[in-house]
Amino acid sequence: MSRAFVFPGQGSQAIGMGGELADAFVVAREVFEEVDDALGQHLFKLMQEGPDSDLTLTENAQPALMAVSLAVIRVLESEGGKPISDMADCVAGHSLGEYSALAASRALELADTARLLKLRGQAMQAAVPVGEGAMAALLGLDLEQAEAVAAEAAQGEICAAANDNAPGQVVISGAASAVERALVIAKEKGAKRAVLLPVSAPFHCELMAPAADKMGRALAETVIQPPAVPLIANVTAARTVDPDMIRRQLVEQVCGRVRWRESVLVMKDLGIDTLVEVGAGKVLSGLAKRIDRDLSGVAINGPADVETFLASL
Repeated sequence: MSRAFVFPGQGSQAIGMGGELADAFVVAREVFEEVDDALGQHLFKLMQEGPDSDLTLTENAQPALMAVSLAVIRVLESEGGKPISDMADCVAGHSLGEYSALAASRALELADTARLLKLRGQAMQAAVPVGEGAMAALLGLDLEQAEAVAAEAAQGEICAAANDNAPGQVVISGAASAVERALVIAKEKGAKRAVLLPVSAPFHCELMAPAADKMGRALAETVIQPPAVPLIANVTAARTVDPDMIRRQLVEQVCGRVRWRESVLVMKDLGIDTLVEVGAGKVLSGLAKRIDRDLSGVAINGPADVETFLASL
């Protein structure tokens, strides 16, 4: 069996996430404490007690999701007695999950990752005034069709394919008025569903340029090591281990498309047969077979999942 560890993006957060891990494993508690210390806030308390409206804020959701993913990784390494390089052949993450993947593979320090994601969330939220941007899921259209819809809807505004998640599941992002036009056009072009997403900003399009500038400055001052296992990067859907390339791609990722479908197919070409989703939720493991029927997906969320996975090694 050849595995890739994959790390979820925003939207997988839920009150209570990481709680069972913290109760069961000291190393998990240490991860949450280190993230709290790095940020100077009681993020883990917020993750356990809410309110949900605060956890959903981009600047909280991003480091919180990373913290759960890293808690799982540290538990796997501690309980299994093996480094990540003995358990996975590559790593990848969806949007913010790419930072989790880099921290898991020791390319980024945990505290640096937490601070970068806090800044990333704040910068993305500040880039566009609330209500001026939007995102929508187009179901039943392929990437080429979705790009055509976005281009027709733009009418001089920004509107672009932001996430190519799976066959027939593309997310578009841009100016709110353009995205609203795209909903109508998509249905005219045969989309099964076209729905606005409950997000606070139009991620992964050119409206995020101010956030990309801020991340560029922060990443320029951040130490990045070669990852212990190769990263499949969002913006290129290609394998990389070069720190300078990783730094550039993290900046490009803010405005660039998340090429998840292509990334998974690249993993398949590298011999991966199982995607192991590490952290909160089961979105990415659920997409595995939709992208390629020969792939399987499993999720590791809590102690029971850890036990099952380690028994399979």
